[in-house]
Amino acid sequence: MYTPSYYEFVNPGKILSGKYALENIASEFRLLGASSALVLSDKVLNDLGQVKVLCDALTSGGLSVASIFTDIPSDSSIEVVNSIASIYRSSGADSIVALGGGSVIDTAKGVRMLISQGGDDIMKFVGAEVLPRAVQIPFAAVPTTSGTGSEATAVAVIKDNARKVKMEFISQFLLPDLAVLDERFTLSMPKRITAMTGLDALTHAIESYSCLQKNPISQSYARSAILLIHENLEKCISTPGDRKARLALANGSLLAGSAFSNSMVGIVHAIGHSLGGVCGLPHGLAMAILLPHCMRFNLDKCADDYEDILSFLIAPEDFVATKKGDRAMRCVEEVSSFTSNVASRSGLSLRLGENNVSRQDFDEVAKRAINDGAMIVNPKAVGFRDVLDILNSAL
Repeated sequence: MYTPSYYEFVNPGKILSGKYALENIASEFRLLGASSALVLSDKVLNDLGQVKVLCDALTSGGLSVASIFTDIPSDSSIEVVNSIASIYRSSGADSIVALGGGSVIDTAKGVRMLISQGGDDIMKFVGAEVLPRAVQIPFAAVPTTSGTGSEATAVAVIKDNARKVKMEFISQFLLPDLAVLDERFTLSMPKRITAMTGLDALTHAIESYSCLQKNPISQSYARSAILLIHENLEKCISTPGDRKARLALANGSLLAGSAFSNSMVGIVHAIGHSLGGVCGLPHGLAMAILLPHCMRFNLDKCADDYEDILSFLIAPEDFVATKKGDRAMRCVEEVSSFTSNVASRSGLSLRLGENNVSRQDFDEVAKRAINDGAMIVNPKAVGFRDVLDILNSAL
């Protein structure tokens, strides 16, 4: 395992996982001095009755619900954050509980920034480690997908609609106090969403394990994430009601989120971000398509890490029987086979051309990708032509 000459690692907040995790939020908030929560979610979860499940658990534990806001869009925006901050200030709330995917949790992080720092302009905190320490209001994140890992990351992405760009906020002070993993909220995830978010989490884990900023702790978290995702993602697709597999997958997503929050990612995310911006390709689907192709590109620089990862994916006797010089390539093949199986089970196509991506978009995608921040920590230098080659191989 690689140990750099210097590294930093910020652990996630307290984790509540499994049976009665939801019901324990109230008692944890009391320890943090909170008595009344603003609940944030989206319309879909509200219509499914999941917001009511959350609120019932909070109130049964003695935590009152000051207000509920469920109009958070799929792309969080500065305007929405400002609107919710105003509601928070007038509601009498002293804490936040966010129920949803990455957009809902990132919105909650933005609201907490405004409330804790004061004022009404979060733009002054854009960037890395700009946010100063402040008295933070208690905040619990309850993820309903197993992919983004937002409940364990020191990152929030919030859209500036006026400029049509997504702003990135990075600070250890963005981490929720509580990451609450309750499989009840993931049981209704459709197969396609389960597959895309699960492969997004797998990409977080593999890229964080092999990127330039890897460290012993991030690699340990990533290793556990890879094991949990590899063992449980297909189960969650074939048997959606498997609570044990759903909870294991949620834990894998959290661990992968914490790993990449501390070490960053790489080329898969750089190209994926650009495909999303130029072509509107869903992020998780972009990760699923690109991961094997980008691993092949990085192969000569990641042989040792890929050999490690192979040992997580196959039986010990198979690993020993594989020649040392063949193990890194075998890892790429195993990941490619796994993503293909997941896609087949869930009805996904892993070809860009079958997902409304045209070769005509490639120059713009490549131009954006080589300037994406995720490229900085990729283990191999990436040029414009390299990105075009990867895109063509995935077309």
